[in-house]
Order: sequence, then C-alpha cells, then structure tokens
Amino acid sequence: MMEETRDLTTLTRSVPKMFDAGAHAVADYATAGAFAALGLYFHNRNRRAAQLAYANAAAIVGLSMLTDYPGGMFPVFSFRAHGQADLALTALATAGPAMLGIANDPAARVFYGAAGLETAIVSSTDWSSGGNGRTDTMYVTPREEWLEGPDAPWNT
Repeated sequence: MMEETRDLTTLTRSVPKMFDAGAHAVADYATAGAFAALGLYFHNRNRRAAQLAYANAAAIVGLSMLTDYPGGMFPVFSFRAHGQADLALTALATAGPAMLGIANDPAARVFYGAAGLETAIVSSTDWSSGGNGRTDTMYVTPREEWLEGPDAPWNT
C-alpha cells in the first residue's frame, strides 16, 4: 500500500476558507484570552481544570508570538508550521481532561467544546495566506536586520 502524505490544505480542502493569517491571529489571541478567563473561573472551583486552561492559554500565546504572521513578535515558525502545531494544541484541549483525571467532571465539557471550536478555526483557515510568503518551510529564516548591524548578537 502506498503511503500518502497530507497537509492541512489537502485535509481541509472541502471547508470554506474564512480566515486569513490576520484573522487567524485574532482568533488565536481571543482563544488564549478565553482559556485564561476559564482558568480564573476554575481557579477555586477545580484546580486541575484551571491548570489545564492556563496551560492552553500559555501554549497558544507562546505559539502565536513565535509565528511569522500578523501578531507574531519573534517569527520562528512559518504560518504553515503554526497550523500543524494548532492540531497538537487541539489534542491538548481534547485529551487534557483525561490526562488530568477530570474526564468525567462537568468542567471537561468546556475543553471538549473549545477543541471543537479550535478544529473549526484550523479547518477554515487559508494556510497559504500567512507570513512573509515563507509558508513552505517549517521554520522561517532569520530576518535580514537580525543578521547584520551592530545589534546582532554575534557582534558584541
């Protein structure tokens, strides 16, 4: 049997693409904010749910800051690589309650719903729209201004 490699664009080709890189960045930061608020809500009610919510918020913000797209501050990952990582973050929201022993707790339903919403956003994103046109690679190359000039780390 021949092995077939698929990327997000191929897997989601039948889903209308409503999010470009900028809209996806807004959705990412809004999702992170929602997870942070969820962590505050669960803080004194369910410690494990709060920890999972904080972990999701931190992971999303960290990934967003390191992505080469609008809203990314330190572009290390291409927008396409960000999409692959989004799938892992969706898995964290889905499997997290079971890993922390709260799968049967009513709080787990919030994480399952969030994972569904994240899946919809990932599926509705045009992954060819992002960054500085460097979407075919996993990592972006350093920006030119980082390579030269008196502020370059190796010029100290």
